[in-house]
Amino acid sequence: MDGRLFEIPYGKGYLPLILPEGLAADVLAPADAPPVPDPGAAVAAALDAPLGGFAWAAFGGARSAAIAINDKTRPVPHDILLPPLLARLEALGLLPEAITLLIATGTHPPMTLQEFSRVVPAEVLARYPVISHDCDAADLADLGRTARGTPVLIQRRFVEADLRIVVGNLEPHQFMGFSGGAKSAAIGLAGRATVNANHRLMLAEGARLGRYEDNPARQDVEEIGRRAGVHLALNAILNPRKQIAAVVAGEPGAVMRAGIPLARRICQVPAAGCYDLVIASPGGHPKDLNVYQAQKALAHAALIARPGGWVIVAAACGEGTGSRGYEDWMLAQPMESHADVIARFEQEGFRAGPHKAYQIARDAARVNLRWVSDLPLDLARRLLLHPARDLASALAEALAGLPSDTRIAILPQANATVPILPGE
Repeated sequence: MDGRLFEIPYGKGYLPLILPEGLAADVLAPADAPPVPDPGAAVAAALDAPLGGFAWAAFGGARSAAIAINDKTRPVPHDILLPPLLARLEALGLLPEAITLLIATGTHPPMTLQEFSRVVPAEVLARYPVISHDCDAADLADLGRTARGTPVLIQRRFVEADLRIVVGNLEPHQFMGFSGGAKSAAIGLAGRATVNANHRLMLAEGARLGRYEDNPARQDVEEIGRRAGVHLALNAILNPRKQIAAVVAGEPGAVMRAGIPLARRICQVPAAGCYDLVIASPGGHPKDLNVYQAQKALAHAALIARPGGWVIVAAACGEGTGSRGYEDWMLAQPMESHADVIARFEQEGFRAGPHKAYQIARDAARVNLRWVSDLPLDLARRLLLHPARDLASALAEALAGLPSDTRIAILPQANATVPILPGE
């Protein structure tokens, strides 16, 4: 692969990467699983045979339904998933105005009415009520606390519906193990206190990428979902081209148990060992919409970067940091190093938003980070992202400090890649 041209996903396009003669790279990417032949039929089939204890017949008298759907930061194929589901709900006797779609933003800023068309198909937006969640609003139902002490505050409109549904993708998550199942409601429709308490568990042993059964953060999500009374999960598993490779529907826990092995076959990729240089893209739009989402590429890349090695992240970040809480925390009290970030975060205690700074610092403290993006260079410097002007200059800087036989890995879709080191 000497001198080979690589295309690195960036926003809605690509950045060219040319390695100098004599250098090669291992490309670690999800398996290109074939798409289902008829996606709409696959969704309908999954809904016809739901897993676990869910039965459509039990909701024949339902007078309302609420559906949690993901926001603009996730490439969920709502145009394929929603129509068969909505048709099924209307077949139960529910009127369109009794079926509410709730955009599950978690602690992300609520989406505006003008943005709804980015995630909701036009024909759905015209027919059904759509509301964006606000984690700081007053319309939250208090459902007690989980066994791990997390206060369960969930969007009241969801909790009070007769039929409660979540729709999303089942994919790797850097400390939840996997997204999917109840998470779209348990976190996406939760109050800020719920997200803060749950995400604090990312510091616990076992809260790591690709781990599910004994992952404390993820199992806390499962309990939140049970308290919220999520009846049905409809999840897609996507291949690297963002096509539907599988669809799973049913009781949320059953969906996770059935879907995770399918997702692992796509996303788990063996790595030869640790690398001197890892070049990672979150996977392009919308995974690199902002720093908040793109950080996951650094987390996944750092897993296979040797201590003192280099990680280059290429992420457009066209919408900036994506988190006012993260940005304000970093800029209000300028810090000189990642060690300063870690020390301050540990001293002040966990908060969602600033936790993103901690996640970046935790990985960047052990590698040489270079961040290629559309962020203003001054802002990126103040965020301690160590920005480079472009991918070529970042590569040249990294190679200048590495041996001639340097080991290089490229993760073109890092957010969807779970690298597995020998012996894991």
